[in-house]
Amino acid sequence: MRRTHRALVVGFIALVAVTASACTTRGTAFAPTKLGGVEIRRYKGEKLGAISDFHENSIKGPQDVDRGKYRLKVDGTVDTEASYTYQQVIARPKHLKVVQLDCVEGWSVKVLWQGVMLSEIIDASHPRPDARTVIFHAADGYTTSLPLAYVRDRQILLAYRMNGVELPKERGFPFQVVAESKWGYKWCKWVTRIELSPNADYRGYWEQRGYSTLGDLDKSSFSLSGP
Repeated sequence: MRRTHRALVVGFIALVAVTASACTTRGTAFAPTKLGGVEIRRYKGEKLGAISDFHENSIKGPQDVDRGKYRLKVDGTVDTEASYTYQQVIARPKHLKVVQLDCVEGWSVKVLWQGVMLSEIIDASHPRPDARTVIFHAADGYTTSLPLAYVRDRQILLAYRMNGVELPKERGFPFQVVAESKWGYKWCKWVTRIELSPNADYRGYWEQRGYSTLGDLDKSSFSLSGP
């Protein structure tokens, strides 16, 4: 009887040892996946829209931008051209703003944007006195523009996070312009180049197709015939 009892105990200990070994091996082989940020849906008591509320309406679909190879170029009517890595851009002082994007298609989404001040990036390249317009170039070939005075006066952001999470590629990773008080076509996504220009009448992709060069929300109506 004692021998049987002893055999059962030894067998039980061996089983526990094998099980523990299997659990340890499984934990090593299947390391936990690092989770991304949790989307914020309320900020300072204000309800926010969801990233999933946005509609996909870009000219060539979401762009895959290589973080390691990415460079943000600043050129045009400046004294000092520049080229920044993704990390160099996001290392700048961050700013937060709740801004609603309104699309000419009739939908809108209010989001907490985190980014860097566009004027700080531009001013680091010393725009020349005749620089009037900031032209944004995107990875998909899209272009649009904003007045330099507006970018400075409204403290416009170049965003890299929305609702607390990194911009998904569908929403413009690595950077999107937060053109507050402007229609959505002025919110350039996948920004790869910032060009300064003296041309106050520059027309980007949609502006060449009849949309207003100003794109202001506060006009009595949205005109497709010009500014």
